[in-house]
Formats: sequence, C-alpha cells, structure tokens
Amino acid sequence: MSVTHRLVHSVDSCAHERGHITDSRFYGNRYATSGSRRIYCDVCRKQRWLDIEAALAQAQGELGMIPARAVAGIVSAARLECIDLDAVQAEIDRSGHSLVGLLRVLQVACPDDTGEYIHFGATTQDIQDTGQALEMRDTLDELTREIAAILASLVELAEQHAGTVAVGRTHARAALPMSFGLKVASWIDELLRHTERLATARSRVVVAQLFGGAGTMAGFGGGGVVLLERFAARLGLAVPTLGWHVARDRVVEFVTTLAMVSGTLGRVADEIRTIGRPEFGEVTEPWRYGKVGSSTMPHKRNPERCEQVVVMAKLAAAQAGIAFTAMVGDHERDARALRVEWACVPDVSHYTLAACEIVRELVTGLTVHEDRLRVNAQEVADQLATERLMLALGRQLGKQTAHERVYELSQTAHDTGRPLRHLFDDCADLRDLVDERELDVIFDPSQYLGASTDLTHRALAEARKWLGARG
Repeated sequence: MSVTHRLVHSVDSCAHERGHITDSRFYGNRYATSGSRRIYCDVCRKQRWLDIEAALAQAQGELGMIPARAVAGIVSAARLECIDLDAVQAEIDRSGHSLVGLLRVLQVACPDDTGEYIHFGATTQDIQDTGQALEMRDTLDELTREIAAILASLVELAEQHAGTVAVGRTHARAALPMSFGLKVASWIDELLRHTERLATARSRVVVAQLFGGAGTMAGFGGGGVVLLERFAARLGLAVPTLGWHVARDRVVEFVTTLAMVSGTLGRVADEIRTIGRPEFGEVTEPWRYGKVGSSTMPHKRNPERCEQVVVMAKLAAAQAGIAFTAMVGDHERDARALRVEWACVPDVSHYTLAACEIVRELVTGLTVHEDRLRVNAQEVADQLATERLMLALGRQLGKQTAHERVYELSQTAHDTGRPLRHLFDDCADLRDLVDERELDVIFDPSQYLGASTDLTHRALAEARKWLGARG
C-alpha cells in the first residue's frame, strides 16, 4: 500500500471543517483566542441573527406594526435549540442566499402563522450589518480589556526602571543614554493613543442598520425612524443618521484601527526580540522547561512569542488594505463590498486579540537585566558622550565648530580603535576648555539621561489615570 493511499484512507472519516489557520486544532491558538472565536463563531452568529430578528419583532410589536401574538411566537422560536441547522444549510444551498435559509427554518419553528411576520420590512443586510456591529462591539470590549492588562504590566515595568540606564539607539546604532523606563513609556504612550482611538471609533462603529431594501425605510410605513431607535436601544447600539449599506467607512475604521493596535504590539515585541539577542542580553522573554526552540539544536530558546506577534501585525495590516476596497460600492447595495468584510473583520479581530494575548504574556513575565544594560552602555560610553562633549566645547568654540572637532575625533576613534577620551586628551587646545571633573561626568552614560525619568512618569500618570477611570 502506498503512503499516499494510507494517508487518504486515514482521513476518510474527517469532516474537513478546519481549513483556516485560526481554526487549526494544532496551531490556531497563536492566531486567534478563545475570546475571538467566541465572538466570531459561525454557529453563534446564527443565534445573533436570531436575536436581531427577535429584537426587530419586539420593537415592531411595541409600535403596532405586527400583532402582539406574532411577537411572542417569533421570540419563542428565535433560539438555536428550536432551529434545525442542517435544514438551514440545505436552504442556503438551495436558495443561494445567505439569510433566507435561516428565515425559512425560523418561520417553520414559529407557532401557528406567527412566522409570517418575521423580518417585516427589513432587508438582509440590515440584519447582517447589525450582527457585524455587535461583533465589532464585543471585539472592542475584549480588546480594551486586553490593552488594560498590558498597560498595567508596562506601568509596573516602567516604574521599576524609570532611572535605569540604557543605550538609546537610532538607526540601529548607539545614540544617547536614556532610561529603560523611557523606552517602556514610549510603548505605554502609543497604546494610550489607541485607547482613545478605540473609544471614539466605538461611537461611529457600534451602530444599528435598519433602513430596508434601498435605504428608504419604505417597508416600515411612516414609523421607520422611531422603529430604528427602539430596535437599536434593545440591542445596545447607537442610531445612525442614514443607512450605511454602501457607506463602509465605519467598518474600515474598525479594521484599520485594529491593524494599528497590532502594529504597535509588533513594535513592542520586535524591540524585545532585538534587545533580547545574546549580543545585547538586555531582556529575556518568559520561558518554561519543556519549551523547544529547535528540532535539531537542543540549546535553542527562540523568541517565538515575539516573532508570532510580528506575524500577527503583518497579517492584521494586510486586512486593512482589503477593508479599504469595500469603500467603493455601486448605488445603494453591493455585495462585492460587503462580503470582503466577512473575511477581514473576523481576521483582523483574531490577529489583534492574539497579538494582545501574547504581548500580555511577554510583558508580564519579562526579565530586565540591569547589569547588561549598564555594561552595554559603558561599552559605548565614548559614542554616547559625543553630544554632551560637543555642547560643553560649544560654550567657547560655538556649536558648529565644536561639532566639527568632535566629529573628527570620533571618526578617528572609530577608524583606529583608540578611545575618544584619549584622543581628546591629546588635543591641548581642546583639553584646556574642559576640566577633568566635567570630563568624568561627560563620559559617564548614567549622568546624561536628560528628562528620561520625568518623561517616564508623565506617561505613567496618564496610564494610571486611564486605568483608574476603568475602575
């Protein structure tokens, strides 16, 4: 028997229901979370649509648009335990329509003739857009909780290292001394801006859709606006001014905002990966015995978490481009725009929440090696001193002339390997301009942190204010 034949035979009993990486039994937990799967569960989505149909019936019953007995019948039947999902699938296959199959099976489940009043005056996209708005709301809730947890850990980390000397690097080279806390504060500050974006986006994104076939509300008689208000209130959604069947900026804002959050998390993770390299050794990400880095090199402790967050950031960014294509739709309805969202909204949510979960693990268990931070700063102390030395000389030579002199010395030091301070001592005309005590301070990285500590505490104050407001 061939290997191929044995493989085919071994999977004959498989239902083949897990084709997307987020659903993978083996690898999905690094591309999605239990929270994101709960929000975007295919079966739960059907219940969400049923909930929306029930809310519509209740609002219409209050306004006398449908009989009270119809409301009771629809609400009692709008539960998954009353619905034959196999029948729904068969109807979807037969009709080729994304919602009619569910409506037909729901109608059968309703007592007497009450099912005749299901979906009265509404259009399919009203239900599905409203359902997606609820999914986006739940995602924003989950995301905000995750960011709060990350910020709480970062605040502790930044506070602990507000004055810890570190090498500030620009263009991947030593630049100036800074505190490690200021590096963390930069992450905090960026995440806080995302909390603002998420909060303001919520008011625009988390809105109901109930405008009928072409956005005119004609199917609701003269009571469409009042119906919309009651419908939205039942579902905890805001009320839009007009229908948004082809105006997809709300969804694009959601997707792009999440992609930005993922990008920040990717920056955090990649910085941890970089300064955690053995050449730097400044931090170590959490590790446990039994975790394997390589199938052939037993010593490896790879930065798997950091790498996976960057993967999530790249995948989330890709969804933004897809979402933007939905902004161009024809006339009053266009499924070419709508259906790309069915892929990119869940995907960006899975990837962003997965990135959050991993970063939370990273920063909660991150080990900062203060000794290596100090050693690394001392090893490049000459390079870190050039600005301060230039400014000291500039008091008498002028800044531009001082820059030229220090430039010459530092480039010579680079080419010859001689310490900058030794070269400076050989220049009698410069040596007389700065006394020995000041030179000791200039070449001590820990004495040139600037406002690092104060700036760190500014970010910490903002973070604590936001966290405190959440209770």
